[in-house]
Amino acid sequence: MLSPRSLMTSMVLGICIQPIFSAPITNPVGPPGASGSLYGTETLLGAGGNPVSSVDSAVVPTSSYDLVAGQTSDTDYGFYLDFDSTANPQPIRGSQGASDPGPRNYNYDKINSDLFAPPGTDSGDFPNAKWPMGLSHNRLGLSGAGWARQQNDAVLPAATAMAGVDMRLSPNAYRELHWHSANEWSYIMNGSVQVQAVNENGQTFIDDLNAGDVWFFPAGVPHSIQALEQGVEFLLVFDQGSFSEEDTNLASELFLRNPTAVLAKDLKTDVSAFDALPTGELYIFPGTPAPASISAQNVTGPAGAIPTEQTYSYHLSQQAPYTVPGGSIKILDPTTFPIASMFSVALVTVAPGAMRELHWHLNSDEWSFFLQGSARITVFAAPESSRTFDFQAGDVAYIPVPQSHYIENTGTEDVMYLEILQAPKFTDISVAQWLGLTPPQVVKDTLHLPDAVIASLPKYKQYLVPGSTNATETNFTVAA
Repeated sequence: MLSPRSLMTSMVLGICIQPIFSAPITNPVGPPGASGSLYGTETLLGAGGNPVSSVDSAVVPTSSYDLVAGQTSDTDYGFYLDFDSTANPQPIRGSQGASDPGPRNYNYDKINSDLFAPPGTDSGDFPNAKWPMGLSHNRLGLSGAGWARQQNDAVLPAATAMAGVDMRLSPNAYRELHWHSANEWSYIMNGSVQVQAVNENGQTFIDDLNAGDVWFFPAGVPHSIQALEQGVEFLLVFDQGSFSEEDTNLASELFLRNPTAVLAKDLKTDVSAFDALPTGELYIFPGTPAPASISAQNVTGPAGAIPTEQTYSYHLSQQAPYTVPGGSIKILDPTTFPIASMFSVALVTVAPGAMRELHWHLNSDEWSFFLQGSARITVFAAPESSRTFDFQAGDVAYIPVPQSHYIENTGTEDVMYLEILQAPKFTDISVAQWLGLTPPQVVKDTLHLPDAVIASLPKYKQYLVPGSTNATETNFTVAA
């Protein structure tokens, strides 16, 4: 209720004051053919009971779905559940869970079975450790020249120390001349490429690289990347969790954002030389074919070429792998690639049924990228949290230091992935080796393991352990 004084004031000023709580307009003027009301009435407010519908049931008939192998087993066994083998997967494990009447995305449920029906050993809350590059926005290059998509802490908040970019260049296309505020490490996934750079001393570098090879450019070092005639796709990893491709320093923008008179003075020419500058950034754009001989591109000045011991590339494709039961591993760190001073990487191949052994890292988070196959990872964080995530080719995994984890092959083909650390040397702590090198009495008093198990613990690092392609196998005892 307005006071007389307020009412008089509103009349003098010609203000029409509406009640604060006016009734909604239930029948607005709408388009031709509109009918009904936007709102219900107060008679729908809940009180005193409501007739229960006998039609809208949340019960899913058991005849409409099948449980997969291992789904009725003890939840703590935590078998991988292959939901690809059923049309209507359900969030049931052992005696836990219940059917899901929907709505739901069946494809997500199938490829994330350990989130949909988690092992009984998963516990507590846990940050997301997975990002599929397939969910990243794809920035398209000019005139069919390629594309790029990225993962950073905007989409995977736990990834505070590293970020990644998946980039594709069509034959002869360029990632234009540029430089970054972060260090750049790259692995070539497909095709071939020519990379070139100039360091702060005026020394130059150029190399042709193939699938499986690596390059590294320190922060601030300008460089160019051009696909050769096969085209190229490569992975870029940066040592900043917040890195964004959108913040790259580009040569085209450098010239567009400075006065042409200044540019003319700097390059000792006339301003007319800049009449044909691009009107915007090029980013990824078509190019002319590189000369057949790399020597034609090898430009050097008085400072010469970058010394071999500080070269920006490494031909990892030619490195023989270290083979163990269950797969193989290649390690590349500053021991053999000195310029990449804080990038330590393992290229791991895990056979079907095998796994990268339980381990953790001492002084770096782990950023991993899956190149092939399907796998799962359980991450444990003190004091009592753990979560299991499923991964496919094109997915990023991020595991903060010093959380323990394994990588288990859950498919029928080899899993290949990159395990990347920000560390001067690739190191880890193997759980099996740790226990094998601990006095047996201490292990027995702590974990109550049988004497035969303690006696069989390895005193060496396994890296990988073989397994069985039978997803419900429980006995992995090795015959003497």
